[in-house]
Amino acid sequence: MDLFKKCYEFTRADEVKAAGFYPYFRPIEENEGPVVSMKGRKIIMAGSNNYLGLTAHPKVKEAAIKALEKYGTGCSGSRYLTGTLDLHIELEEKMAKFFRKESVLLFSTGYQTAQGIIPTLVHRGEYVISDKDNHACIVAANMMARGLAAELLRYRHNDMNDLERILNKAPKDASKLIVSDGVFSTGGEIVDLPKLVELAKANNARILIDDAHSVGVIGEGGRGTASEFGLVDEVDLTMGTFSKTFASLGGFVAGDAKVIDYIKHHSPALIFSASPTPSSVAAAMAALEILEEEPERVQQLIDNANRVRTGLTEAGFNVIEGRTGIVPVIVGDDLLAFQMWRRLFDEGVFVNVFIQPGVPPGRQMMRTSYMATHENEHLDFIVDTFKKVGAELGLI
Repeated sequence: MDLFKKCYEFTRADEVKAAGFYPYFRPIEENEGPVVSMKGRKIIMAGSNNYLGLTAHPKVKEAAIKALEKYGTGCSGSRYLTGTLDLHIELEEKMAKFFRKESVLLFSTGYQTAQGIIPTLVHRGEYVISDKDNHACIVAANMMARGLAAELLRYRHNDMNDLERILNKAPKDASKLIVSDGVFSTGGEIVDLPKLVELAKANNARILIDDAHSVGVIGEGGRGTASEFGLVDEVDLTMGTFSKTFASLGGFVAGDAKVIDYIKHHSPALIFSASPTPSSVAAAMAALEILEEEPERVQQLIDNANRVRTGLTEAGFNVIEGRTGIVPVIVGDDLLAFQMWRRLFDEGVFVNVFIQPGVPPGRQMMRTSYMATHENEHLDFIVDTFKKVGAELGLI
């Protein structure tokens, strides 16, 4: 059988395009943050992870330009060899101070970061114990660890009773790493970290929290999930990305210096990847400085998300409760989700569509997310447009 047979038989995307509902790979022609240009039209962006609205901030853009002029476009090597700049080390030191950890290591992408940590730390006879709703990068990293003879166990989403049950399956004295999103990327829920920490301590387990959607969103000054619960010293490793709050590209892991040093010298994802580009590192560093100087942006983000969350809930939509920058509206059907996306887009609002298999049956959603730089007029327009479209489609 031809390897490419599956490719030529894949028609789902073509069918959705033909129906006029295709919501993916839509080119943005101009990006001002809360408002973007798409096909010559101004569209209010309610689907970006640009939580603090810093991608268009003059200080961030200036930092990227200056780094480009000084260092060029790329590093042409891995961190291990010729790809380490003083910029990388400076950002690592500033991030470690921000997260109140001994050390930080940068990776070239957020997705790559999980693959740089989990298979590097968890070996034959050791256990990865993972929430079933963890981000795809963690799922891929878990598969890599299992391929290297590590044991993989999964527990029901944010269900600490099930985590306890799963932990009891592993030998008490076995090495274990519990991995969870801090803020879950689909529904915006926050992990029950206090109970997770309690179970980890009772079962000889270390903890890795993915704070991709937590940094700049929750915690003191936007320091993420461990800070939110006052458990910074109890969380062993925090990983994240620069592609959201930090308005750039790349990833990081924060933890004890000896652990970070081990990852630095044993992680194929780091050793065999080109290092983060100068402009992306400089942009992330400028964004971090703005976050430290203007922590009020974090509260503004949450206020904005809550304004929409309240408006949509009062209108009668099925909104997943939360207190982060993510506000998901359950639609419950693939076709209805595509139809709603198209109508919202036509009215001037861009959201993200989550359908099967990305979400379970009945949980298809409009996954909306907000920025500190959204104005009330943007937010009210989003709510009003949801009301109009929701009434047309019989959702409210």
